[in-house]
Amino acid sequence: METITFDKDIKVFYITAKSFPDGVLEAHQKLHALIPFSTERKYFGLSRPENGGQIIYKAAAEELQPGEGEKLNCETLVLKTGNYLSVTIHDYMKDIPSIGKTFEKLTSQPDIDPQGYCVEWYISDKDLQCMIRLADK
Repeated sequence: METITFDKDIKVFYITAKSFPDGVLEAHQKLHALIPFSTERKYFGLSRPENGGQIIYKAAAEELQPGEGEKLNCETLVLKTGNYLSVTIHDYMKDIPSIGKTFEKLTSQPDIDPQGYCVEWYISDKDLQCMIRLADK
């Protein structure tokens, strides 16, 4: 595990999956149908328990232009600046269950932000960074 720092907020727009984990792929497909792939843009998967403990998953993309998410009729949120615990998974498609296991380890750490998301940052088509924000001190 390592700690990485986001030194600026990242505004993202997203598609909420109909269910978790079954609806995750469909949410990403819908997101990518809205916007062309760009190496300039960061892509994420965001999840956390909401509505009494049910995990809600959002397939998200970084806004490159102000208001881009709203123009696409998508909801938006901000990944806050701060320190994030992080684990990189190489060739994640070969071992999808490793993503859940990694987040189990990350969420069991002390000092995590209780309002934070489990963040999947798709660094490339092979590599994924699993992250969770640490609470402000």
